[in-house]
Amino acid sequence: MTSDRPSDAPTGRRTKTLDQDYFKGMYATEADPWHFATSPYERDKYAATLAALPRAHYASALDVGCSIGVFTHQLCRRCDALIGLDVVPSVLDAARARCADCPNARFMLAAVPDAWPDGRFDLIVISEVAYYLDRADLTRLVARVRGALLPEADIVLVHWLGVTHYPLSGDEAAEGFIAGARAFATVVKQSRTAEYRLDVLHARKSDAG
Repeated sequence: MTSDRPSDAPTGRRTKTLDQDYFKGMYATEADPWHFATSPYERDKYAATLAALPRAHYASALDVGCSIGVFTHQLCRRCDALIGLDVVPSVLDAARARCADCPNARFMLAAVPDAWPDGRFDLIVISEVAYYLDRADLTRLVARVRGALLPEADIVLVHWLGVTHYPLSGDEAAEGFIAGARAFATVVKQSRTAEYRLDVLHARKSDAG
């Protein structure tokens, strides 16, 4: 994510990628401001995301924006190795504690797309993250993902469809990512509820990386 502080557009929508201070502020007064651990929306969305995965098991997964690790803990059971990324140190501490029984999981402080882990992955999950980016950073995120894919990897996008003050709407984020990834990945599954959309892309063998 860029270091520029977010500014408001006349519509109330932020015009720049939300920076680390934004997320630190969200977690400063509440340990789980989006209610990942308790919300029926989150519970149902996590179940739908796991059900949408094309494979029963993955060798190496990346969970971008893992927060306190609620979904990460569930995903660990489907992976040999998993890396969770987030931008707030205390949040990563909570994720590590939640996933203490998952020796295959590790966590990294990283504001994407500026920071990115080494290695290649056969699953990358970008859930409730891409709409925090402006269009330029979304393009950079797509490039990061392309460079980190194993052949025939899966990419999962999940985004809330309600009105927000983020730089992009859920549809704009998902469609922007899909358009940017068209050169190396194909949409293989899409679903939509009144609250969120879920898109699964599959990297072509010859184009990943």
